[in-house]
Amino acid sequence: MKTLRRLIYGEVIQSVAFVTLGFLALFFFFDFVEEVKSVGRHYATGYRLVHALGYVSLMIPSHLYELMPIAVLIGTIFVMSRLAQSSEYTILRTSGLGPWRALKTLLMLGLAFVVFTFAIGDYISPAADRTAQLLKVRYTGRITVGQTGAWLKEKQLYGQFSVNVGELGADGNLKGIRIFEFDNRGLLLSMMLAESATLAESDAWELHHVQRTEFPASDKPEESVERAELDTLHWPNRISAEMVSAALLKPERMSTYDLFQYIQHLQNNAQTAQRYEIEFWKKVFYPLSCLVMVVLALPFAYLHFRSGSITTYVFGGVMAGISFFLLNNVFGYMGNLQNWQPWLTAALPGLIYTVISLTAFGWLVLRR
Repeated sequence: MKTLRRLIYGEVIQSVAFVTLGFLALFFFFDFVEEVKSVGRHYATGYRLVHALGYVSLMIPSHLYELMPIAVLIGTIFVMSRLAQSSEYTILRTSGLGPWRALKTLLMLGLAFVVFTFAIGDYISPAADRTAQLLKVRYTGRITVGQTGAWLKEKQLYGQFSVNVGELGADGNLKGIRIFEFDNRGLLLSMMLAESATLAESDAWELHHVQRTEFPASDKPEESVERAELDTLHWPNRISAEMVSAALLKPERMSTYDLFQYIQHLQNNAQTAQRYEIEFWKKVFYPLSCLVMVVLALPFAYLHFRSGSITTYVFGGVMAGISFFLLNNVFGYMGNLQNWQPWLTAALPGLIYTVISLTAFGWLVLRR
């Protein structure tokens, strides 16, 4: 069995690597063509082709994470189809490779792809994407959300804060900070305007060039509004850099743990977290799609191919992979709009393809 596993694993890994390389080259070309336009628009600010190449290169891990299930499906279908066409798989079956043993062999390989996909999506891709965004904003301007920036809430024992972040600067600092403090009755206590903020390590922000306005806590006429200007102000809070990035950048680029922390922060401050919960569960279930794909590819080893028909089946595998990618995105949007259960929304595409793959395995492999 070691020889059989070495043969199948080697062929599948080579095919998946080749398919992945082809897709990444295609995405790299499209991204670079798009970035050339940015070079033309921001040439005066120092944005050059070398920076565009660096930005596009840093986006490769994100594309790799998205493409892994599709590449696993296409690569495994190609190997299984080629082994069946050349009658090599028939020889493997006579050597003791039964359907259940073949399924177990492919599932073990699929588990390795699951671990690899999870590592890419949870560690490499978020760091690379954040670096890419900061690289681009250094030359092209700022990162912001709409006209008013991003809004966050911070609930503390003595009151609550509404925080507005205008933009993320090229140096990683926050720009255009507005902080509104309310007491537990909902009355406005103070307002702070800061030109910039640096996120300290001890759960605090260092605000720079601050204008602080304190409002009276009661309606007594003798109490007046107090104003002060400070060069720096230490503001304790639990809003981390990852939470700010989630509000300003795409949530799917975050790691699973950072998403979980941000969801807890939103729920603790009575904010809707539906979109981020869906992305969290997609992060959990998406790597497991590699297992579904190898099961879906196994029945192709039991088909009878004529000369040239392997191309048709590989093309079918390509279309199945693309349909899974589209279905995964469509269910994410539908679940957010229809307020579906987040875990069910993220799991449905994988469950649908699991049913299809097990049906094909049972009908084509076991019964025939």
